Amino acid sequence: MAKITFIEHDGTEHVVDVEPGSSVMQAAIDNLVPGIDADCGGECACATCHVMVDDGWTENVGRPGEREDEMLDLTPERETTSRLSCQIEVRGELDGLIVRLPEFQM
Repeated sequence: MAKITFIEHDGTEHVVDVEPGSSVMQAAIDNLVPGIDADCGGECACATCHVMVDDGWTENVGRPGEREDEMLDLTPERETTSRLSCQIEVRGELDGLIVRLPEFQM
């Protein structure tokens, strides 16, 4: 199991346990974390699962691919650490991951 902390724009934290192999988006959906709509169901075809990865985790999480990068361009609050949570696969190395939710998705 890996623990992931989702932090809402107002500072509210949601710490969830996730099985490796799942996505960060699916972890949010399964645990009713507000602010992750996932309109496309994890197909990298929208940007409603946008998160900002905590600075200490960006190297472990990795950079967005080309298609993900294009989708992130549609988000009004894109930052250098922005990712689509549907594209982040949970691995053991991500135990303790912290992601922040943008205000516009709340």
